[in-house]
Amino acid sequence: MPAYLDSILAAHRAAAAADDRDVAATTDAARAELETRRGVAGPGAPRDFEAALEAGRAARGMAVISEVKRRSPSKGDLDPDLDPSSVAADYEAGGAACLSVLTDEAFFGGSRADLVDARAACSLPVLRKDFTVSPLDVCDARLMGADAVLLIVAALDDAELAELLALARTLALAPLVEVHDQPELDRALAVGAHLVGVNQRDLRTFEVDRERAVRMGERMPSGVVAVAESGIRDAADVERLADAGYVAVLVGETLVRSADRMSAVDALLGARA
Repeated sequence: MPAYLDSILAAHRAAAAADDRDVAATTDAARAELETRRGVAGPGAPRDFEAALEAGRAARGMAVISEVKRRSPSKGDLDPDLDPSSVAADYEAGGAACLSVLTDEAFFGGSRADLVDARAACSLPVLRKDFTVSPLDVCDARLMGADAVLLIVAALDDAELAELLALARTLALAPLVEVHDQPELDRALAVGAHLVGVNQRDLRTFEVDRERAVRMGERMPSGVVAVAESGIRDAADVERLADAGYVAVLVGETLVRSADRMSAVDALLGARA
């Protein structure tokens, strides 16, 4: 079985190491770049990601984070020629509370431009969906206009997780901390994670366990804003996850493959209307 996470992380850590060497070079230009990115102000004030989730739940019983996703390592092409602007507008019209945009190019076919274009086409807060492994990754999320950043517990050690979580908050980004099991949830809570995603997809095999989120929902402490990710197909799934205590669902493949994405978002929320 392919170890997807290992190969993806190796590529991202190699890129981060090269980036660190570049900005650490003793030239005026490199020092200026480093200061720009670490002291980033970003393109305008971030949109409130968590408030949008709570508003979505209040309005429809569950919030949907709709994903702009061109391909995946396990499924191949989903819609490589999609227009992020039109997809984002359709999602918003269908009732999505937030967007998630894949920016990984090598494995998911995404880009920085996808996030910029999607955010410009709607009023929704946007999560940068990528494999964040360094402080500069967090800074870059803010620079490209993201309102939230994904931190995957399985991809980070405890010191990295704490550092990147604190940096995201300093930059007014909402850190969505992703877990798969109880030990990872314990690690997330230990560093003060408040917005926690449960990914039902095993990132090493990419297989989906559709009962994982329900099992993990029972273990979420009060006060945590819980998001269920992956393997969500229809309104019945959304209903079940709402009953398990989730505030939001993050849905990619089901929506991207739909011929009518606006109606597909609305249909997911139908059982909770």
